[in-house]
Parts: sequence; structure tokens; C-alpha cells
Amino acid sequence: MQNQDTSASSWRTTDLAQAGVIAALYAALTLITLTLLGGLAFGPVQFRLSEAVCVLALFTRNAIPGLTIGCALANLVGIALFGSGALGLLDVFGGSLATFLGAWWCWRMRSRVGIALLGPIVANALIVAAYLPILLMALGFYTIPFTDISLVESYPLMYLFGVVAIGIGQSVVIYGLGLPLQAALRRTNI
Repeated sequence: MQNQDTSASSWRTTDLAQAGVIAALYAALTLITLTLLGGLAFGPVQFRLSEAVCVLALFTRNAIPGLTIGCALANLVGIALFGSGALGLLDVFGGSLATFLGAWWCWRMRSRVGIALLGPIVANALIVAAYLPILLMALGFYTIPFTDISLVESYPLMYLFGVVAIGIGQSVVIYGLGLPLQAALRRTNI
């Protein structure tokens, strides 16, 4: 009986460790993206290299809490770097919710990789675009990027722009980087 408790405890410790490593990886890759690509890690057009590791949810359910916590940590650092203050908490909670739902979808649909990878794309596009105009205005942006359309007067247009822009950025990273990463991980049996 004592051996069963030890093995169950080890299994939980392994799961926790795996989720922690995934969280650290996601947060670190987001910060690297911020360093290399500047505002392209946050904002209306996003190419977060860290989103490629969402494919880890195809392999382990531990990626769900790992990716979620990693996103929350990265967005907390984003508050400090961008000075968005309390409104930045929208990104901590909203972005983490989108990441949680995307990772959960990946895990649930893992037998159909192409469809599974739509989870992070759709969740981020729909959720992040909903609060992004509020954050952008708080940071001093009053028009939709690359246009003269006012954020103050055109929330529906900004939301639509966000859905499209975030969806495209997510698609490029998820399918362009994540899909090859997934294939490489399958070949190595990691």
C-alpha cells in the first residue's frame, strides 16, 4: 500500500514539474519575442513565438495549466514593461482564459491535429480582440493601427480588425512554427 502512495505522489510531482517547465518555456519565449520583435508580442498584430508551444497540448494535458500560467506570467511582465497598470490585468485574465481554452481544445481534439490547432487561434482572436481596444486607448492609441478609424467611435470595427489581425498572427505562428515543432516532437518520441 505504501508503494502505491509513493507512485501516485511521484506521478503528481512529475505532472506539476512538466506544467512548470511548460509555463517557464511559454513565458520565456514571450519575453524573447518582446525583445526581438518589440510590440509584436503584444498589441493588435501579434506574432508571439511562444504560441508555437501550444502544440504541447497535443501531447500532454499538463500543457493546459502550464500554458495558462506561462501566459499569465508573461502578461504580468507586460504590465511592468508597458505600464498599462490595472487595465493590464484584462490581458492577464483574458489572455490566460484564451490560452486555457485554446490548450484545452488542443488536448480534446489531439487526434485531429489540424482542427486541434484551431483552438488557440480562434480563442485568442475572439477573446483578446474583445478587450484590446480598451488597453490600446489606455496606452494612448486612439486609432486602429494602419488606419484613421477612431477607437473611441468604432469599437465594432476595432474588434473586427483585432479578430482578423490576431487570427492571422496566431495562424502564422501556430501553423508555421507549431506544426513543424509538433512533427519534430512526434518523430523524436519526446
